[in-house]
Amino acid sequence: MACNRASFAPAGIFVDAANPILLKTDELGRIEIVVRDGVRMIRRDVRAARWWAWLAAHRAAAREARALVRLAGIDGVPALLGWDGCELLRSYIVGAPMQQARPRERGYYRDALRLLARLHRRGIVHNDLAKEPNWLVRADGRPALVDFQLAWTRGRRGRLFRLLAREDLRHLLKHKRTYCAEALSARQRAILDTPAPPSRLWRATGKRLYKLVARRVFGYWDNEGKGRVRD
Repeated sequence: MACNRASFAPAGIFVDAANPILLKTDELGRIEIVVRDGVRMIRRDVRAARWWAWLAAHRAAAREARALVRLAGIDGVPALLGWDGCELLRSYIVGAPMQQARPRERGYYRDALRLLARLHRRGIVHNDLAKEPNWLVRADGRPALVDFQLAWTRGRRGRLFRLLAREDLRHLLKHKRTYCAEALSARQRAILDTPAPPSRLWRATGKRLYKLVARRVFGYWDNEGKGRVRD
């Protein structure tokens, strides 16, 4: 499949793929840390996807590129550095994933709520915040978000957008309940206790099938979201 190197790619990015650090590889491709022109960045390589998953992998990467374009300039979100139809490059954010850092400071969740609000004001819903690895804890304790391949990027802010945005919030509050439950307000507890109707329907119907496919095909387990290293 030919790559369109005209889309999103800023001038001056020179590819030097020596000694990449593998983060994840699965049926949807490879995610690596690479250094190009002395700058550390993250590369999502769709060319490494299985042939039967290539279209899904390409669409996911394209969706992430669109989301990052719309979120440009927001602190705590990676910057898009390039997308040519086969390879997505985004800036590297130094931090530890939530399941490792286990943030217990109230300030982390205040900042996370603000970060989420900025996403939603730009018309973006993350749609994958149940996975702790998608939340980072930076060196100064502030949050960051990664992995926008399932993001809502349509821009329309109708009823479905509001429902999905509420689920983004509810997933953040679930993490807050895990690590900093004493800081939950009464309103936040009420949100946790009342998932949106689509969420209740999903849990009653499609979630088991999704977990089966995710575990058996892609090697994802529960909230780790790391995938398996493929031979």
